[in-house]
Amino acid sequence: MRGNVIRLAATAATFLVLPTLLPQVEFTGGPLQLVIIALLFGVANAVIKPIAQILAFPINLLTMGLFGLVINVALVLLVAWVADTWFSAGLVVGGFPTDGLSLDAIVAAFIVGIVLSVVQTVAGLVAHD
Repeated sequence: MRGNVIRLAATAATFLVLPTLLPQVEFTGGPLQLVIIALLFGVANAVIKPIAQILAFPINLLTMGLFGLVINVALVLLVAWVADTWFSAGLVVGGFPTDGLSLDAIVAAFIVGIVLSVVQTVAGLVAHD
């Protein structure tokens, strides 16, 4: 339980710091929206990502694991869309979802996915259950 709370706090802190590091990422919500975004990303990683990895296993095998990055990009964009559409959380990644899908959104989601993966790995090592 403690590990989950630490990972949730690390994810929320990452989404709080990312707009200062990346100009393509905007967050205009408050603390409640920040927790909602962190929860959405946690649920996406726990439920959707394993299913997507199983379904994409042949493609992932052919690309030697690089397709996993595409899955991360899709999850970041999905979380941004759900957070903005359903919860009005104010998360915009490279103009997505307000301006539509563009190359800026994909590149920003790629960088966000890598940063979140690193942060969650470190948080998982620090607070393992």
